[in-house]
Amino acid sequence: MRLVAGADEAGRGSLAGPLVAAAVMFDYEAISTREMRALRALNDSKQHTSEARDELFPLVLRSAARVAVVSRCVRGIDARGLHKTNLAALRDALSAVTSGVPGEVACLLDGFSVSGLERPVRAIVDGDATSAAIAAASIVAKVTRDRFMRHADAEHPGWSFAEHVGYSTPEHRDAIMRQGISPLHRLSFQSLAYQQLAL
Repeated sequence: MRLVAGADEAGRGSLAGPLVAAAVMFDYEAISTREMRALRALNDSKQHTSEARDELFPLVLRSAARVAVVSRCVRGIDARGLHKTNLAALRDALSAVTSGVPGEVACLLDGFSVSGLERPVRAIVDGDATSAAIAAASIVAKVTRDRFMRHADAEHPGWSFAEHVGYSTPEHRDAIMRQGISPLHRLSFQSLAYQQLAL
């Protein structure tokens, strides 16, 4: 199919920071041979180093017909629940990237099935390893979220957000034990680090 849109998220399993969903649509009749060759490096964002993701990010933006990014804040995640927030963010990103596009678009999601879209959506297990559109969305979501967390490190010193970008690491858990939680920490996430603080 000519038009393929994929969506994926970053930050679903983190202790702190937003959940970021991205959707990328490729028009395979408009992508140059050179861009197609470069896109072969796409894979699940977690399989790439931070440097590799930063190199792929502008390539995806240049090659894509459309890109959409949706962010959900910590308090919204706490209020609505992580799973509902995740599905809604993926749906909104995919809807934004395909809105007003005439004709058929293959809409793909990494592992999750969502309702409420005007177009049929196909959930693919390990989709970020098999679909270029999903892998591209994974890169966009991860780079966008990591940049936010590195910027937030200066505003919330002491938790080393620039290093672990909000995920549960021994260093992050130690910082929570020392300092408690920041405004960026999710209270709805049932983590051992939080249980130790009796939150």
